[in-house]
Amino acid sequence: MLMGSGWTVNPTSAALIGLSILLLTGVLSWDDILKCRGAWDTIVWFAALVMMADFLSKLGLVGWLATSVGSAINHLGVHWSIATLLLILLYVYSHYFFASTTAHITAMFAAFFAAGLGLGAPPALLGLMLGFSSSLMMSLTHYGTGTAPIIFGSGYVTLAEWWKTGLVMSVVNLTIWGVTGAFWWHWLGYW
Repeated sequence: MLMGSGWTVNPTSAALIGLSILLLTGVLSWDDILKCRGAWDTIVWFAALVMMADFLSKLGLVGWLATSVGSAINHLGVHWSIATLLLILLYVYSHYFFASTTAHITAMFAAFFAAGLGLGAPPALLGLMLGFSSSLMMSLTHYGTGTAPIIFGSGYVTLAEWWKTGLVMSVVNLTIWGVTGAFWWHWLGYW
């Protein structure tokens, strides 16, 4: 807020004002803007996916899902460590249904944390695992985080390559964090 709270400008409005200034001053032409088809695709699809994730959370689907998942895992009767592993996997791979890491974390972190506590997971370990896995899930899809559509739009990789590589890297990263990280955090006394 450069000029105080009375001058708050929505980021979308600021971007459109900036674009208008670039058009009016001749820095960009309308043809330049129309040539950026990928950017417009990104704006339209990303906005729709973020809106859907927001409404799923507001309608209570995420809370219901976390409760159902916790109950289903509890009925398996497995040790808390296996239950936590299953919970983390569901948390990470549910990101396929979200177009924003922020929306995913906001909607699901607390619900999955509560479910994990109910399954007997140590709070510090569960919090660390959910927190770190929140950063690992961003590369799963070409819409998983704000920068992903821009990178994908450059055209260097196909959709299939992105999803395959994202899945493989998520398994590698989760294995490293889940195995090495768990031992390290135990050695540090976090659980």
